[in-house]
Amino acid sequence: MKVRGMLLTGSLLFCTANSALADNACDDEGRGHHGKKTYILATGRRDPRVYAVDLQKALDPASQNTPNAIVSRSKVALDRLDGRPLGDSANIAISEDGETAIVVNHHGSVDNAEFTQHGGRGNLAEMSIKRMVDPCWDNTAKALIRHVDSGWFGAVGIILLPDLYIMGAAESHLTEDGGNRIMFIDRKTGSLRGMAELRQGTGPNCPVPADFPVPFVSPHGPPTPAPLLSPDAGWGCFPDTNGLALGQGSDGKSYLFGANGGTDDVSVIDLESALTGNKTPEVARIPTQIGPWGIAASPSGKIIAAANRESQKVAFEGNTVSFIDVDKARVNDPGAEVARVLVGTSDPAVQTRPFIPSFTPDGKYLVVPCFRSNNVSIVEVAKALAHDPSYEVARIPLTRLADVDATVRPARPKGSAVTSDGKYAVISAGPRTTFEPSGYVYVLDLDTRTVVGTVTGIGNDPYGLAVTRQ
Repeated sequence: MKVRGMLLTGSLLFCTANSALADNACDDEGRGHHGKKTYILATGRRDPRVYAVDLQKALDPASQNTPNAIVSRSKVALDRLDGRPLGDSANIAISEDGETAIVVNHHGSVDNAEFTQHGGRGNLAEMSIKRMVDPCWDNTAKALIRHVDSGWFGAVGIILLPDLYIMGAAESHLTEDGGNRIMFIDRKTGSLRGMAELRQGTGPNCPVPADFPVPFVSPHGPPTPAPLLSPDAGWGCFPDTNGLALGQGSDGKSYLFGANGGTDDVSVIDLESALTGNKTPEVARIPTQIGPWGIAASPSGKIIAAANRESQKVAFEGNTVSFIDVDKARVNDPGAEVARVLVGTSDPAVQTRPFIPSFTPDGKYLVVPCFRSNNVSIVEVAKALAHDPSYEVARIPLTRLADVDATVRPARPKGSAVTSDGKYAVISAGPRTTFEPSGYVYVLDLDTRTVVGTVTGIGNDPYGLAVTRQ
């Protein structure tokens, strides 16, 4: 994407600083830094870079409402041969040793300005965090180690096992609908080791199953019907899995949970069975209010929180979070959704579009960005599970400054993460615009439940983010 006339004063300062930095020679090891720092890594989405933000600088009053806390921006793919930036960074995870960021390119190495539909083949960008936080490599692909093909289309969810990446596919080839795959990819070689195939939906949303066998049998054509773009009355047969979470049963087994935007439910997958090569290891479906997108497991792995974002079938957005008991879900107990709580509003008729939730490290609270209501809901988990009406202990509004065209746009929060000490939540936000970078990262103090940091100039329509210490 080309950067088009969006430079405010803070952005000018940032670009000037980086121009000065570029004048100084950098060796292959970059500059490095002394002492550990905490960084926020935020995906740029339509601006195909990951932004590294120094948390302490983000908290500095002098940095508020500026991009000054950004230390570097890393491209998630090499530029196209004609110089166009490529990539679609939508989600991110950090390796166990803290050295590598695994970035999910939702539609792979595409030009977002040209590829305006859905159904691109996803990939993973493995990136060196040491280089991502080094100003020496700002606005380059020097942090990129390699790309790994996702094996399917519309990649979203990512789970790390010691030897495997687990990825969810929300789409089919060149369509937003038709996704029913969970992929298992070898972390050492990048080889696709297997796929779990999820069954089609049932009930009034899918009265006639689509023509697509599960498990797939060749020869057979692509999924039909498969609507091109949502909302569409044809939705409801394919799960179109978004986020993934890993739960722990009291039987000692792990269960994979998938947020199904297409069928308005959550899949429960016997991970042990999937890892033996079973193509249909799904053991249950848990209905939710509407199509979930973000999903998270509590630190104990016993509770799953699914944010009910929107319908793919009709123009309706959700306003609740579903809490799912792993033990009840693994046996397909009808009461597995043990609580469903309103977030971002007190009015059940108001659509808030909750997005990507995060538990605090102690599991006491759930942080929920609400895209449509432009706020962040802090839910006390124990109260929610006890059906205590005072479960929402804070609702924090988010605002933006006027953009370069003088328009004051809504905040539109999406992603969330919590620092390892549980003190801060970080939130990615910003609507898609015609200029870039236009997104924000907000830092929330979870003790005072206030916004204590606002970083501008973060990508365009940013989604997932993560916190790392380097």
